[in-house]
Amino acid sequence: MADLLLLTATAGGSATVLPALGLLNHHIRILPMEPSALIEAPDADVVLLDARRDLAKARTTSRMLRATGLTVPLILIVTEGGLLVVNADWGANDLMLDTAPPAEVEARIRLARETDATAASEDQPEEIATGELVIDSSGYTVRLHGRPLDLTYKEFELLKYLVQHPGRVFTRAQLLQEVWGYDYYGGTRTVDVHVRRLRAKLGTEYDQLISTVRNVGYRFDPPKDRHNPPVTEEPATADETFELADAESAGTTALEHPTEI
Repeated sequence: MADLLLLTATAGGSATVLPALGLLNHHIRILPMEPSALIEAPDADVVLLDARRDLAKARTTSRMLRATGLTVPLILIVTEGGLLVVNADWGANDLMLDTAPPAEVEARIRLARETDATAASEDQPEEIATGELVIDSSGYTVRLHGRPLDLTYKEFELLKYLVQHPGRVFTRAQLLQEVWGYDYYGGTRTVDVHVRRLRAKLGTEYDQLISTVRNVGYRFDPPKDRHNPPVTEEPATADETFELADAESAGTTALEHPTEI
């Protein structure tokens, strides 16, 4: 599931611009087709720009979005006529026909996000420091107050992903998708199990670095922002207890085992 921002001058919802969106499970926010609309816009994983009717305005808007610092993928929605005029000068990452089927739309959004994530990871510093917590991406190690934490591969990846997006709330499904991958079919309780184990390893003084947002998911609160009162976690269910026991019995307790569940 992705957070999409659709810029369009057409009224009537996303289905009038790209009908396939109505059949996909994404969060969609619609704003006017103006660069200024992004000033107070919520964070988005992908921006969709409606270029079906006014190609000149769409080209200007696309170029201005890039010039003003848009950092997420930009995908143009065009008609067949638009295919003849769109080029690299527009500054878009990709384009799709307004008649594209759901499978194609889903694939283009997924590839745009994965390409953007790869580029972002290449730009990320090898060490990420927040307070006394230091994450070494290249060495797959985490230190707290200079003391190394013994994390499994997935615990490391989960902590790193949360730290890279401080203050942002992720649902369990989003974390499962981003950390475990699209081809993982386990339940979302897997996320709860790993969060609980991470908190235990961070210790009571720092376990609230990973905050529970009730009925939503989890977020990372940098040390300087840890002013919210602790949130009582829901009691462990039988399924969660089973998954934790299953994860532990699999023997995946070292970073050098990237095949861990």
